[in-house]
Amino acid sequence: MSQPAWNHLRGLEPLSLCDWPGRPCCVVFLGGCNLRCPTCHNAELAWNMEGLPLLTPAGLRAFLTKRSRWLSGVTVTGGEPTFVPGVGAILHEIAQSGLPIKLDTNGMLPEMVELMLAEGLVTQFFVDVKGPFGKYPALTGGAVSEQDARRRLSRIFALAEARPEAFHFRTTLVPLLTETDVKTVRGLLPAGFTLTTQAYKPPRRSHALADSEARRTAGNLVD
Repeated sequence: MSQPAWNHLRGLEPLSLCDWPGRPCCVVFLGGCNLRCPTCHNAELAWNMEGLPLLTPAGLRAFLTKRSRWLSGVTVTGGEPTFVPGVGAILHEIAQSGLPIKLDTNGMLPEMVELMLAEGLVTQFFVDVKGPFGKYPALTGGAVSEQDARRRLSRIFALAEARPEAFHFRTTLVPLLTETDVKTVRGLLPAGFTLTTQAYKPPRRSHALADSEARRTAGNLVD
């Protein structure tokens, strides 16, 4: 397990009927994130993945070999998968199963999205647009400026215009966002795209503030 990406493989949910609409899939959880969203629902996975069990390449391979016939895809989520160094090694391993891959991303590393798309590693990207560009500093714990959000998401939107079948956009309705904000986000999307909105579920941590991450705890490998 010399490739650094495998150190980020921290969970697997054997079956999900909601992560990839229309496809029963498993969910692979990768630790680490480039943002500091105040209410991240997978904070341990994002910023303290060492506290979670490590799933080995052999474990992932064995699971996919055994279960792939009952699945229609694999969702790769996080944390932030595009932030994982050498993540292509994990995606290539999954691709060996013959299952298509859907990847959840915050869109802040568009060069990685473009590379995955060009190499044919990912079938669909579900991009979390956290809000209007001006609210990105508050929504990301100061990790992304308004200017960087505009620049990076503009590259994502350009990729989506070129490959519309490969992109889906969504926003979580956190308390910080207003109806006007959601309307603004809809206006940012390329022509022909719709925005999926997700209900906000307050995190269990009492000190957390509002942001757009709404994740469950990383699952464990189950036979």
